[in-house]
Amino acid sequence: MSVRLPDELMASGPVRPRVRVWLKLLKITKIVEQIVRENLRAEFDTTLPRFDVLAALDRFEEGLKMSELSAALRVSNGNVTGIIERLVSDGMVLRVPVEGDKRATLVRLTRKGQEEFAKMATAHARWVSEILADLAPEDCEQVIGILDVVGRTHKQTERVGDHD
Repeated sequence: MSVRLPDELMASGPVRPRVRVWLKLLKITKIVEQIVRENLRAEFDTTLPRFDVLAALDRFEEGLKMSELSAALRVSNGNVTGIIERLVSDGMVLRVPVEGDKRATLVRLTRKGQEEFAKMATAHARWVSEILADLAPEDCEQVIGILDVVGRTHKQTERVGDHD
């Protein structure tokens, strides 16, 4: 089934180009994400969600409570719990009790986790740079500036770990 928007909405004015921008952003995001997923699997035998958890923990050396980690990743605690279990089993993440809160634990990277994530992050940066190689640095800055305008206009509640 195809939805047909009214001609007066799409024919003139800013609606059509803005919808096209959104669709292009979505398409390119999916392409880049798929390449990164495949490369993480092939080179590191890992997944993008695992990489995302490691990246979040890497930004907080002292560690994060599970609720903070979930908020930083914008996923449920349940989604993160299984990943953390496997990372603990692999010796990449450590659980630390929170003083004064018997129910809470901090999770943080171990030395092994830091070292493995550093390798993954270096490769990730290289892959993204290769994917976007046709963009000159000044083009990147222009795109970032444009997206910053949208971000400021529609600022969502910031959560722990938000970054560029």
